[in-house]
Amino acid sequence: MFFYIIRRLISAVAMLFVITLATYLLFFASPIDPASLTCSKNCTPAVIEGNRVKLGYDKPIPVQYANFLKGFVTTRYFPDDPELRKTNPQAVFVCDAPCLGYSALRTQGVTDMVKTAAPATASIAIAAFVMWIVFGVGFGIIAALKRGRWQDRLLVGVSLVGYSLPTFFIGTLLYVFVSVQWGIIPISNVGYFPIGDNGPIAWAVGITLPALTLAAVYAASYVRLTRAYMLETLSEDYIRTARAKGVKERTVIRRHGLRAALTPIVTAAGLDLGGLLGGAIISEQVFNIQGLGKMAIVAIQQTDLPSTVGVVLVAAFFIVIANLIVDVLYGVIDPRVRLA
Repeated sequence: MFFYIIRRLISAVAMLFVITLATYLLFFASPIDPASLTCSKNCTPAVIEGNRVKLGYDKPIPVQYANFLKGFVTTRYFPDDPELRKTNPQAVFVCDAPCLGYSALRTQGVTDMVKTAAPATASIAIAAFVMWIVFGVGFGIIAALKRGRWQDRLLVGVSLVGYSLPTFFIGTLLYVFVSVQWGIIPISNVGYFPIGDNGPIAWAVGITLPALTLAAVYAASYVRLTRAYMLETLSEDYIRTARAKGVKERTVIRRHGLRAALTPIVTAAGLDLGGLLGGAIISEQVFNIQGLGKMAIVAIQQTDLPSTVGVVLVAAFFIVIANLIVDVLYGVIDPRVRLA
């Protein structure tokens, strides 16, 4: 198991390196001069040239990329002028490792912006993940065990309705009715609250509606997915053999049926968890939450290349980590996978 995890870690690191190279070249090796996008429309040629030197855009692309990679392990300075750091340190922006760059448009380090926005998105994503796994897998198991009965028809019907509704529509419904009409969660409480500011209760209340918005569609999908794989597994010969030997039904379902059906569910869960940023953009926009989704929208609207690259790399990092977790869980669920 140890060597299996090491192999997967090496693959994940190699994948992250390829992603950083592709992302950096895609944004900064384009024909558009990135220095011209570092200030407003009233920007003068002198300011553009100053920003080009300050941000290192005057250097060759390979040197820029090498400096970008170096920023993950060492401190970077904007501008990188040792003499200026001695004579006028206030004019130099210090970006501690891991450094994702500097946004001249917002006069902030991209890492600082990510640190501010990431807790909101991570809280919503994790809460949504727990919700859809608990309800989606749980209701899927019930639907499979009650196949053909009213419980099965009800759960499948509700899941079809939930799966067909777009995320922004579900979020709008929750916002209008739960917050505005019924006042169950007041509008002032909807959003992200750091645990240290207002306590864990306010934090949990604040992320409930955004997390439900993301979880609804995924849970509906997992009801159908779990039901299908459970029905397939429960029809296998070894399940009938276990029942014929007198094994308790609870043991048959938990140890034999559910464990065998978990492999494809884990695959889907890992990919969906990594891709939650796309859904978070919609959810954060509906509930006006200052997370990574909102940061991505603002960066694209302002053509802020360093911020856009930072968000893309953070999203890619979570996707790679999610797939790494899936690979490790494969080895736990099915030991035969460790030999691959």
